[in-house]
Amino acid sequence: MKNNMTALISCFARAYHFKNNTNWIFRDNMADKLLTQKEYDEISLNMAKGISYFNSDFTGTTNEALRFIADNQLSPSVLARSSFCEHALKNEIMLGVKQYVIFASGYDTFSLRYSSDNLKIYELDRVQILSDKLNRIKANNLKEKCNTKYIPCDLSKKEWIKSLTDSGFEFCAQSFGSLLGISYYLKKEDFKALLNSISAVWCAGSSICFDYPSYEEGKESQKNQELAKAADEPMLAKYSCGEIEKLLENSGFLIYEHLDHTAATKQFFDSYNAANPPYKMYAPKGVCYCLAVKKPI
Repeated sequence: MKNNMTALISCFARAYHFKNNTNWIFRDNMADKLLTQKEYDEISLNMAKGISYFNSDFTGTTNEALRFIADNQLSPSVLARSSFCEHALKNEIMLGVKQYVIFASGYDTFSLRYSSDNLKIYELDRVQILSDKLNRIKANNLKEKCNTKYIPCDLSKKEWIKSLTDSGFEFCAQSFGSLLGISYYLKKEDFKALLNSISAVWCAGSSICFDYPSYEEGKESQKNQELAKAADEPMLAKYSCGEIEKLLENSGFLIYEHLDHTAATKQFFDSYNAANPPYKMYAPKGVCYCLAVKKPI
């Protein structure tokens, strides 16, 4: 990815959802602290101005336009994958996970929200994004956690493994990896190579969590592809469930949980929708969510 616009928009989506609701699909009370007020206002205004692109028949105020875009375009994919990931992580921690690796962490706020120090957290991303993130943390007087390591690296090159182990990652400790939003922007052979590299350092029983674009597209998925391309971050791949299953099996993983948009909506959105009839949201059609576990050798 050539810039951080997609990561900033994802951060905005989580921040907007938290600030404009009293119950949540995914509760991120730290996302807005990584955005300046100017950035938040500019993104809000630019999104609202683009309402005709998202809904040519829309009529309403600027705030109503922003709410429509957030609830129907920006937020669902971000909230669904974040909910899926952290729900799985919570379960894995109870089962003994000691290390959490966030691949392409962007402006993820888990380390800022997690209060216990019983989990080692490793955030991997490009040096520019991690540097910017740390500057934002300091600018807002947020406390850097002693159990979190920020590791600048290029995930397309295997050097990230050495950088991870040099930062204290233990091969023999049960681990959980988040690969949210990654599969879209990698060619299939590159995503395969990344899974193989992770498998090489994951011990048996460790797991990974990711979302991926399927061949079954909805309007939101199509718009997201167009927006990503306009931000110079084109989406490069789509998968069937069978392709993902084979890819994981060849990398030493077995699927433990797999959700399509219908199942994800039922699991993560139904309670919110029941409490917010005017602002219902649905997990995006054309995106699936996968939790996979490393097989014993």
